[in-house]
Amino acid sequence: MSRQRHLAILGAAALSYGAAAAAAAGLEPSPPLIDNERVKVWKVTWEKGRAIPPEAVGHDTLRVYLSGGPVRVVGLDGKSEVVPRAKGEVLFVPRGEGPVEEGVGGPSPAQSILVELKDHPVAPLENKSGYPNAFPRPNGKKVLENDRVIVWSYAWTPGLPTPMHFHDKDVVVLYLEDTALISTTPDGKQVLREYKVGDTRFNLRDRIHSELLSGPSGSAVITELK
Repeated sequence: MSRQRHLAILGAAALSYGAAAAAAAGLEPSPPLIDNERVKVWKVTWEKGRAIPPEAVGHDTLRVYLSGGPVRVVGLDGKSEVVPRAKGEVLFVPRGEGPVEEGVGGPSPAQSILVELKDHPVAPLENKSGYPNAFPRPNGKKVLENDRVIVWSYAWTPGLPTPMHFHDKDVVVLYLEDTALISTTPDGKQVLREYKVGDTRFNLRDRIHSELLSGPSGSAVITELK
């Protein structure tokens, strides 16, 4: 089967299993959290009948699970199975190659952030800052890397600031818990930023700062865009 044919079938499947099921369940499409030239970001609570936005099938997509729970995975042949997803789980789905997922309901449906990767690559900046790149860094775990993204799982340590670092790439940050951070620039200026669980931010490259946790804990999935 050609890639174009595969993509067309997946698009039809998304419409069939997504829009039709959502309509039957009375679910309205959610507006994107972020929409710019690089990404479109959606938050999905996998209620019964909720499926990926059909338009996302046409792009490479990153799925980051904000909370665990069951989802139904529907293949091209129409066969399906219920799969448990875990908090912090990350899946990269190439365009036209991934299965359709939809919610199965229940008292604790999974929640996830879908990062639709648009066809607008931006080369990393050359680091002339004198500081190390933002990643890798101590206590950061690389979850996934391919030609589109590098995904890191990171938990800030109370009382221990990150090294002063340079962001050579645009990033999408998904906070897995309530997180308050004091950001300090090389000139000593400080800003306190507070995030709630599920908050998602798109941050441009060409930034230098360090971060110190202001609170008991904080963690995030950080996606560097290539």
